[in-house]
Amino acid sequence: MSQSIAAIRDCDIPVAFWNVPYDGTRFAVRNIGAGANCQAFAYAVLRHFGRAISDFRSSELWNDTSETETVGEFAPLDLLLFNGSADPYGAHVGVYLGEGRVIHLSQRVGKPAVWPFERFARETGYEVFIGAKRVRLSAATGSS
Repeated sequence: MSQSIAAIRDCDIPVAFWNVPYDGTRFAVRNIGAGANCQAFAYAVLRHFGRAISDFRSSELWNDTSETETVGEFAPLDLLLFNGSADPYGAHVGVYLGEGRVIHLSQRVGKPAVWPFERFARETGYEVFIGAKRVRLSAATGSS
């Protein structure tokens, strides 16, 4: 599988994903149809596109070096972390789709939404961009 993917269009994401309700209590769930938090939703999007990742909490994701790497330039399917401070604990996680767009599931909206990257800076609780993480190819495919 190639690490680089062209921009992902909204229509590339299955309809069922767009109907997932936000439920902050549903962490580390694989069946997101009944609801999910932001991480479970983001990881389900990655898995749909063939990128396996453990069910990390946001601070665990930020500190992880075995399955992910920190990147400065975004590519589609990178995980982006936002918070009200630079602390990754409790950070909001979205998936970069390319062309400046991020899909995420938040309590504020209640269902999946695609926002331009710049919008997060204007939203209380998301105004600090912590950074981007990319699933390592070996983790994504299960190879070494």
